[in-house]
Amino acid sequence: MTDVTSQPAPSAPPRNVTGDSITLDGVVKQYKGQDTPAVERLDLEIEAGDIVAFVGPSGCGKTTTLKMINRLIEPTEGRIFIGGRDVTREDPDKLRQSIGYVIQSGGLFPHWSVAKNIGAIPRVLGWDKKRIAERTEYLLDLVGLDPATFADRLPKDMSGGQQQRVGVARALAADPPVLLMDEPFGAVDPITRVRLQDSLIAIQHELGKTIVIVTHDFEEATKLGDKVLILSEGGHVEQYATPERILTDPATPFVEEFVGSGAKLAYLTVSRVRDVEVDPVTTARIGESSQVVIGRAKAAGHTWVVVVDESGRPRSWPSLPEVASKPEVSDYLDRRLPVVAQSSTLNDALDAMLAASQGATLVTDGRGAVVGSLSIGSVTDVIQTKLAEGHAAVEDLSYETYVDGSDPTPTPIVAAADEPGSAGPA
Repeated sequence: MTDVTSQPAPSAPPRNVTGDSITLDGVVKQYKGQDTPAVERLDLEIEAGDIVAFVGPSGCGKTTTLKMINRLIEPTEGRIFIGGRDVTREDPDKLRQSIGYVIQSGGLFPHWSVAKNIGAIPRVLGWDKKRIAERTEYLLDLVGLDPATFADRLPKDMSGGQQQRVGVARALAADPPVLLMDEPFGAVDPITRVRLQDSLIAIQHELGKTIVIVTHDFEEATKLGDKVLILSEGGHVEQYATPERILTDPATPFVEEFVGSGAKLAYLTVSRVRDVEVDPVTTARIGESSQVVIGRAKAAGHTWVVVVDESGRPRSWPSLPEVASKPEVSDYLDRRLPVVAQSSTLNDALDAMLAASQGATLVTDGRGAVVGSLSIGSVTDVIQTKLAEGHAAVEDLSYETYVDGSDPTPTPIVAAADEPGSAGPA
């Protein structure tokens, strides 16, 4: 087994795009008995193959807009085009069969097996059993679930994250060009949520669907979205742009307040691990001679190795003395091993390191194979760069240039509670 040598990411190859564009033309939703529309006249262009995140406060119309795309909610006015087709003139049931839809907690049929859940729409469309079985196996593997283990399970026998993965697989079953996701990761714990986000990015990289996702979490929106749509009350568009543009050039005071302070550090939520040069690692297979592995690591100048399985997925990262304690490389699985995907944000990487009390994290590709490691120093370099840019943007005011009396701001108070038994100043 040779070293994994990681280089700066090359320019991306042409994207595989199987999605369709979405156009909202003057779309309005006015509910009876309400004076103001839930969504005012909305014009929106979503490019094929993009992930677009809808975000905004409660009542801003983001879920209403999402549901108008597949006509779970009928627009009061306007037209909606998918791939150039005016879908407001189509049969709504047939339209929904051609659009993937994912809701919170997966929305699985509880008494159906995983395989039966995934095959629901293909069965309606008249697919034969062999084709459905092949598609089910492919999708389970795509979302990171072993078909042999999970195909016959019931939803109640799986974790929330696993159910959500099945929900994504079911939405993709009929190979729809458009995938709509309504708060899909809101009901899972933070660690699982990060993994699901990374999984969605990896799936999108492979399939190139057009994905519209509703979230209340701005950090999630900037991580997932090629573009982010920020809405205010009444479905009013405050800004529709890339995450980087929103962070550096908020279009309105509403967006500026919504993004909040620390926008420069928020770059950690949009900067990807793949954008930072990662360090090479020495890998070893289970059962390999420890002395051979140690020799290879020393030749590369490494003091530890990454033990990987048959698919190149990391299991542990023992030091060379630990490797030397056994004649062959052990199959030990370190459950606290910090691992992030290339699609993860630098914020995710920093979280992984801090949670494991480690100074680095392993980096894996879309299929989970290790491609290198990322040190905390590399992440802090990005932070320092962004802070420097932020300081440069602030007015150049120093002790020497300050004019006495020109700033009435009182001294800020930063104080901790007194220690037990301590006395304040007399």
